[in-house]
Amino acid sequence: MSPQETVVLQQLVNGLSLGMMYALLALGFTMVYGIIELINFAHFNVFMSGTFFALWFLALIGFGKSSRPLAGVTLILVLVAAFAVTMLVTGALGAIIERLCLKPLRGVSGTAPMITTIGVSLVLQSLMLFGSNFANNVPFPGIVPTDRWGIFGSPVNVTLKNVLLWVSALVLMLILDFFVRRTWLGKAMRATAQDPEAARMMGIRIDIIILVTFFIGSALAGAAALIFGLYYGLTSYIVGYLAGLRAFTAAVLGGIGNIPGAVLGGLLIGFVESLSGQFIGNAWSDAIIFAILIFVLVFRPNGLLGMQRPQRA
Repeated sequence: MSPQETVVLQQLVNGLSLGMMYALLALGFTMVYGIIELINFAHFNVFMSGTFFALWFLALIGFGKSSRPLAGVTLILVLVAAFAVTMLVTGALGAIIERLCLKPLRGVSGTAPMITTIGVSLVLQSLMLFGSNFANNVPFPGIVPTDRWGIFGSPVNVTLKNVLLWVSALVLMLILDFFVRRTWLGKAMRATAQDPEAARMMGIRIDIIILVTFFIGSALAGAAALIFGLYYGLTSYIVGYLAGLRAFTAAVLGGIGNIPGAVLGGLLIGFVESLSGQFIGNAWSDAIIFAILIFVLVFRPNGLLGMQRPQRA
């Protein structure tokens, strides 16, 4: 294997990790849009808040920035607990935002609901700034060992962080797919997305469906937040904007409102960011990502997997 091929394969491994994280975050955008056709910009900083919730929980159970890596069952139990708590807290935060800030605006036409989500996002950022004492680049505890393995004996390395990220993201996506396709509540969500008035006449409680959608989308943002903190080893009050903008781009690229599209868009954005950062420079990554987005939307305005949706009255 030539050095150039090694670099490309290594960046594909890194891009897959980035893409899975962006896909989890993009799912929250696309689920909310699919139900109520709202771009929820508060999702950016629900994700950012989730990184601090995860950090505080790990500190609460005794893991600080000087903690040693864990192994075996202990590592699995700590990660499962951290995922559960972070997802529950961010899910509850998303549900509170919907009940207090967005439900009163339901039925209001125009951009008022979207502008409200921007305001909520800024409030969350200010609260996290206050709660973290204006800290930037806050280190995460290094509980995941630095083990790495070569792929088939090649110089291309896969780390334990990569494996844990892929497995956790894949498990969550499969659970979401099962929930949406196989459960009564998931079918009610799909019915509401297709025709909310018909769903209401069939006895589906639209308010509850919207609340559940916000909870699930925000919980997935919490999972992505924990993955982000463990993968990069730090967090900051600005990570919501940095990662959220890429995830939003992934949702639009794949076809906003389309769950498989969000996953596809996240993976594409991850690969583009990783490869462009290696061969062109990190400063150009965002320019390339948005240039691809513009190109796709010019020729396919509904995204790669999106379909034309009828306009709701």
